[in-house]
Amino acid sequence: MLVALERFDLRIPGCGSLKEKRHVVKTLTNAIRSKFNVSVAEVDHHDLWQRTAIGVAAVTREGYHAKKVLHEVERFVERFHEVEIIEAELSIHYPED
Repeated sequence: MLVALERFDLRIPGCGSLKEKRHVVKTLTNAIRSKFNVSVAEVDHHDLWQRTAIGVAAVTREGYHAKKVLHEVERFVERFHEVEIIEAELSIHYPED
């Protein structure tokens, strides 16, 4: 078993309030969660209007599958018009038996 994590630092250029930001983040995270069957959460920049960071986690048996799923998530986020990716960081974790 392994856990794959990807952190996305995002810019939300069209936001003028925290309410607008929450709507964009909620729409994006719900779409990722339902399309890819992964865990998603906002993990940083909670008080900034035009910035956010989300974390995506997938648990699987094979590294190839985890990387494939998170690569598809990254492509999905790139195509989501309301946000711009500043940075994406992928890490794979193998829990000790």
